[in-house]
Amino acid sequence: MPERTPRAPRTPSTPRTTTSSTGTTSTPGTTSTPTASRADLVADAALALLAERGMRGLTHRAVDEAAGLPQGSTSNVARTRQALLELAVRRHAEREARVLALEEMPDPRGGPDALADGLALAVHRSLTDGRDLLIARYELALEATRRPELRAFYDATGAVFQEQLAALLGAVGSPDPARHVLSLVAWADGLMFSCAAGSFSARVPSLAEVRQGVRELLNGLLGG
Repeated sequence: MPERTPRAPRTPSTPRTTTSSTGTTSTPGTTSTPTASRADLVADAALALLAERGMRGLTHRAVDEAAGLPQGSTSNVARTRQALLELAVRRHAEREARVLALEEMPDPRGGPDALADGLALAVHRSLTDGRDLLIARYELALEATRRPELRAFYDATGAVFQEQLAALLGAVGSPDPARHVLSLVAWADGLMFSCAAGSFSARVPSLAEVRQGVRELLNGLLGG
């Protein structure tokens, strides 16, 4: 009889990896770990699509294509549309924080002039380098008016920025930082919307012009 060829030793099967809608991967019997790089790639592609095509252009398939990922990759990171929107809001807050860079503001002990310099630079950066992020934010803000669950998430991310700004205003002598934050944010948002998507979009104001506007507003708020 011919000799029987020995059978190769059986190797253990690899545990199946699953990805949750919150962007974490796990295997049976292990602790979940965040897939930050994949989640950020998906979120960045989603923000780019929002700026380019609007909310109707945001689909899981479109994000896969924009991010250069295999079909179904976005669904592995954010299973539902709500999860995808929340991922975009979270990533938007991270990227906008880098544009605004409140932690790099001048020492508030320098007074309102120093604060005006820092705020003007942040607003001007948003209007130039961060214009696409502004457009994406407007899309997300409008969608949040129709989705209560997204509204709560959107407002929570914005509250962090408001708290930081209130601390800066208090440090330069604001008697009512919470109220003055609303006035300052309303002015900045109005300027940015008008120049990014409104009737003044043909010309971005210069840094000096933005600074003059911030200084005039702070003078009125602080009585300077």
